[in-house]
Amino acid sequence: MSLKQISEVKVSGGRLLRVEHWSAVCNGSMTFAIFLPPQAKQVTETKMVPVLYWLSGLTCNDENFSQKAGAFSMATKLGMAIVMPDTSPRDAAIGGEDEAYDLGTGAGFYVNATQAPWSDAYNMYSYVTEELPSIIQTHYAVSDQAAISGHSMGGHGALICALKNPGKYASVSAFAPITSPSQCPWGRKGLTAYLGSDEDTWADWDASHLVQKNHDAGIIPQAILIDQGASDPFYADQLMPELFNATCERLHHPVDYREREGYDHSYYYISSFIDEHLQYHAANLGITA
Repeated sequence: MSLKQISEVKVSGGRLLRVEHWSAVCNGSMTFAIFLPPQAKQVTETKMVPVLYWLSGLTCNDENFSQKAGAFSMATKLGMAIVMPDTSPRDAAIGGEDEAYDLGTGAGFYVNATQAPWSDAYNMYSYVTEELPSIIQTHYAVSDQAAISGHSMGGHGALICALKNPGKYASVSAFAPITSPSQCPWGRKGLTAYLGSDEDTWADWDASHLVQKNHDAGIIPQAILIDQGASDPFYADQLMPELFNATCERLHHPVDYREREGYDHSYYYISSFIDEHLQYHAANLGITA
């Protein structure tokens, strides 16, 4: 696997890298960013740091979180790496990929597409859960201890990645996640294009359905932290937290739901509470600052 480093900048005592590479699962070039705290040594040494995977939302790329969240000072304090993948393939030569903000470029929805032409490249689930972690662990001083978080579409991604892989992540959290994509306009549009019109096939990519599926399979539930702004303009029509919360309550799936009065959907909101999430993940990763 050949990696091309695009840039490096020092921040909060650590290093923020942007890296381009060829992705087999996405059939094209992909870009990710990684923050390495000063505790991370060279990959040839024995010291490894745990990693948080951050999944961004619609229209975002690998730079939104790094430029707006203000997370790196706390990540340095905790000795935690943060990996920030792009939200979709880019320039995949798929007709219509750049026509709408909520489908195609910047809108991969963290699923594995089954419908042509999207299935040639839009396999973000396998990229995030398999290919990218393998690259990170091979090339950087990062351990196999991982947590996952995200925002909006990326919050949906974090939830489904954790729910579909019990035990893979030490912890999972989300800011304003799309919790029931099969019920909201953003989700229905994306799932129809990527997975087809048979709604039964959507269940494996919907957090509410996955909570039920895991419960029915007798899987011990993993606690979830969800942060939601009460003044989020997408609260009622797109995010629908009450549906997910009701499912979790009915099935006794533990959720720490924190609704923040007056906060919206923006990175002003994320930056206000990101330290709490990093500390939550650190506790589950066994980090003591």
